[in-house]
Amino acid sequence: MAERRLFFALWPDDRQRNQLRDAFRPLLSSIEGKIVDRRNWHVTLVFLGAFSDKLTEELKIRAAHVEVAPFRLRFDRLTYWPRPKIGCLQVTTVPDELASLKTRLESLVSAYAVAPEMHEYRPHITALRAARPFEVVRLARPIEFNWSGFELVESISVPGGVQYRPLKQ
Repeated sequence: MAERRLFFALWPDDRQRNQLRDAFRPLLSSIEGKIVDRRNWHVTLVFLGAFSDKLTEELKIRAAHVEVAPFRLRFDRLTYWPRPKIGCLQVTTVPDELASLKTRLESLVSAYAVAPEMHEYRPHITALRAARPFEVVRLARPIEFNWSGFELVESISVPGGVQYRPLKQ
């Protein structure tokens, strides 16, 4: 049976990616690590992992019925996470609407035997992989994005890493 590696995510548009690039540029020049391709920037909501190709269309249809109350995320710092060795842009607070969306998506995927993650949810955008440790860097000007939707995204292995591709509904 064919499978895809899938996850639900907040997927920035081109304008948001440009804002992120402009915010990252001065910060990343002084931090060691492999810069993540801007086309892969996203905020993971729920990771499904290997998922049956046969069930993907059904999942997309069911996900289209998940309502999203609009919310705003305020990214205010770049942090280092030692275990995965990443540098990521983080938010201080998780809006109730985002927490609710995550819960609804976890409920949706539980029907496919996808277990919810057991760690605290920390919305972030990974900017660096294989990063060297660094102290938290506060953004001079926080970045705020409004969200009112999400995407089902496929992770595709390519030479030298992965590429993320939204599966349009």
